[in-house]
Amino acid sequence: MQIILAIVIGAAFGAVLDRVGAANPNWIGKMLSLKHLHLAKTIILAIGVGSVLMFGGQMLGLVEVGHMSVKAAYVGVFIGGLLLGAGWAASGYCPGTGVCAAASGRKDALFFIAGGLLGAAAYMATYPSWKASGLLDDIAGGKVTLGAVPGASYDGLFAVSGDVLGVALGAVFVLVAIVLPERLSGDGAGVETPAE
Repeated sequence: MQIILAIVIGAAFGAVLDRVGAANPNWIGKMLSLKHLHLAKTIILAIGVGSVLMFGGQMLGLVEVGHMSVKAAYVGVFIGGLLLGAGWAASGYCPGTGVCAAASGRKDALFFIAGGLLGAAAYMATYPSWKASGLLDDIAGGKVTLGAVPGASYDGLFAVSGDVLGVALGAVFVLVAIVLPERLSGDGAGVETPAE
């Protein structure tokens, strides 16, 4: 049943990504060059709503804190983030949108996926060297959150409730998504919105 549920949720998520234009590298390029912010607004809104629901659900006892996974902070993850961003800008895909685009029939996405798998294989083959370099050693306490979440095994960097902070930051993200214009300059004439 869990596999079926995962397939259904994954297919629904992919359909939403395709519908908002996230599986189209042209829309990714327009977003990253700040020419059209429809997709950025959608991403910011999704992060905000997800944060409010997750942390609010934890406060109300509807979401178990044990489901929250916090990744350790280390120099390599910041380097990896920069590489992911550069690859996203160059290809127009991130891992999720690349798979979605391939499922919708875009052949260029197949090359993106192949490149990602090749990169992952190269990282696995050279992992001992990366580990020995110290780039994978924990910094800032490793697994920490901004605020302490009751019932979690992670330390908070600040003496504030992580749940309250999560809801507050989520609300800020929602507000930013609402007030952010579709375009930062120009009148937007002749610009189509994806899937409309």
